[in-house]
Amino acid sequence: MIRNPWKVSTLLLAAVLGYTALGPTPEASADRQPVMRDALRDLQKAARTLDRATPDKGGHRVKAIELTKQAIAEVEAGIAFDNHH
Repeated sequence: MIRNPWKVSTLLLAAVLGYTALGPTPEASADRQPVMRDALRDLQKAARTLDRATPDKGGHRVKAIELTKQAIAEVEAGIAFDNHH
């Protein structure tokens, strides 16, 4: 069982943002970025799961939802950027 879901969400966000910043290799862009799309699906699933959680979490659930939405936007921006360059 995850004892500190905050730590997991922070690590996931850092990994996604780091990957977005570094950019995919030319081979990844040729196959329409399956790793970025997998990350996007995982983040979207996380957002849906957080939405279903009970709201009383001392503001941490709300913050996790905000960060997840930011991560989704960054991954989408990274995919769009790579598709145009």
